[in-house]
Amino acid sequence: MNKKFWNWVKNEEGRTLYFDGYIAQDSWFDDDITPKQFKSELTATEGDISVWLNSPGGDVFAASQIYTMLKEYKGKVTVKIDGLAASAASVIAMAGSEILLSPVAMMMIHNPATVIYGESADLQSGIEMLSEVKESIINAYEQKTGLPRLKISKMMDAETWFSAKKAVELGFADKVLYEDTEENPTDGFIFDKVTVTNTLLRKIPKAQKTQPKVETGTPHEQLLTRLKLIK
Repeated sequence: MNKKFWNWVKNEEGRTLYFDGYIAQDSWFDDDITPKQFKSELTATEGDISVWLNSPGGDVFAASQIYTMLKEYKGKVTVKIDGLAASAASVIAMAGSEILLSPVAMMMIHNPATVIYGESADLQSGIEMLSEVKESIINAYEQKTGLPRLKISKMMDAETWFSAKKAVELGFADKVLYEDTEENPTDGFIFDKVTVTNTLLRKIPKAQKTQPKVETGTPHEQLLTRLKLIK
């Protein structure tokens, strides 16, 4: 097991696990987080745990397994996001009894993606599979935030990024770390890929309309008529 990515410390408040890396079913480069590795660390001892999370995401099915392990864990699970909880990692974060973000951390949600090849039936099957996977991901977000499924779906369509304060405001997290106030912040920021792209496109100057080009010379029909006369 790679101790660089899997370390835990035990103190009076319980254990602290450091969850740092890409999420995968199997570790090929000894730097991935797998359900098997996570389970061995999670069940090593009992008691409350804090999970420091920093991950760009990865395999959604591996993330689903880890999410369920945390939900089934008997002690309190406090998730602390110190860098990034993106894609599948944001799903894992939703398993926390309490979710805290560093004031400089970010969270990102988007639609699941895969690589499909084959004939049209294979492609259609892949589309249907991704739709079902998306619904399962929405389940985790909805359970934590209480937001309407349609709103969550649209945020996933747009690939939406949240600041720490905006994540708390929308219900994806409970508190921003190191803040004295207990009130939910309302001055965070949110942006998504679709809006940014459309904004940039609107700033590109539109091509000016020009007058239709007036053709000069002998028309095509007249040239054919003259060529026939030469025969």
